[in-house]
Amino acid sequence: MNQRKRIALIAHDGKKKELLNWVVDNKESLQNHDLCGTGTTGGLIAENCGLNVKRYKSGPLGGDQQIGALISDGGLDILIFFWDPMTAQPHDVDVKALLRMSVLYNVVVACNRSSADYLITSPLFHTEYTDTEDEE
Repeated sequence: MNQRKRIALIAHDGKKKELLNWVVDNKESLQNHDLCGTGTTGGLIAENCGLNVKRYKSGPLGGDQQIGALISDGGLDILIFFWDPMTAQPHDVDVKALLRMSVLYNVVVACNRSSADYLITSPLFHTEYTDTEDEE
């Protein structure tokens, strides 16, 4: 994993404001990385934070699958996905597949503000990282 990370930013409707607030608080760190996001979330971040965010389709319209394909192609290092466990999603199967792909391909995942805070404050967030298991 290079020093410049490839990061996806995604949030369910009930969590968009929370993710946006987190991005605002961490804009200085995030602006040094390549950002992407699904539909509305990517647009909200770009519009409100002035960050360059490559936008994919909305999650229910295939955006989660597009991010999953990005993962399988080795094009993503970190997934920050503030998902809402209390609200049924019409594309729930896609959400589960996206999380499954993240684990399968060893992509770092943060699903709430606490885990995202731990992630962005880790010294590994700002340096190159080599998975020692890959070296064996």
